[in-house]
Amino acid sequence: MLAFRLGFLDIGWLDLLDIVLVAVLIYQIYNLVRGSVASRVFVGYLLVYLAYLLVKALGLNLMTTILEYFISVGALALIIIFQHEIRRFLLLIGKSTNLTNSRRIRRWLLRDSTGVDTQTPLKPILDTCKALGAEFSGGLLVLQKNDDLEKFAQSGELIDADISKPLLLAIFSQYSPLHDGAVIISDGRIRAARCILPVSEDDELPPSLGFRHRAALGMSEATDAAVIAVSEESGRLALALNGELYTNLSQPELESRLERYLHEPVR
Repeated sequence: MLAFRLGFLDIGWLDLLDIVLVAVLIYQIYNLVRGSVASRVFVGYLLVYLAYLLVKALGLNLMTTILEYFISVGALALIIIFQHEIRRFLLLIGKSTNLTNSRRIRRWLLRDSTGVDTQTPLKPILDTCKALGAEFSGGLLVLQKNDDLEKFAQSGELIDADISKPLLLAIFSQYSPLHDGAVIISDGRIRAARCILPVSEDDELPPSLGFRHRAALGMSEATDAAVIAVSEESGRLALALNGELYTNLSQPELESRLERYLHEPVR
């Protein structure tokens, strides 16, 4: 195996690869928790671990024993403290693979050969968003891409109706019992209304963005759905895709992003 000497150490290429991979892993973990309270906990735990390595190398047996106990108990504490970040990390890994997200593969696994992919008509949805923004009425619409949204639909009132502007406006009317929560649109139909969405805990979101925007971002972090949020205060349009929130969109910008994202070929 190829190796070279650095001072009194013999370092091989596999050792260098190991160091690089660990550095990348630590960097990715820090990016995941950056800006939150968990980031300070992560840095603190890392410093304690470095101190443990130092006292162990110096042969300070008592301090080594104490820090070993601290680190072993701290590992369990870290799982509890970082449970949200661990969940986000696993979701990112799961969403990066198209194997479980592909409708075609899911249908093959379920032996469902009767279904066909149904594109969601965007015009009534865009017209609804435009009307809601003009009237300063809030709205939250979830448009399915590949991921199954049934568990989120079950949290609200099932409708299963054709997509139409009058129906969507009636749902989001302030006098409607269904206007709170989100409308879920899947397979070209309005699946459910008044649905509960996961709320993002991203601390970097501006304080001016309210619950609707946090719910839109949270849903896009958990699934590959496109989520439209219409601000009740300003009437402005926002779109959440893959954990990214795009705010202050014009009607053409919203349409363009939705067209590119939802109607791209399914792999």
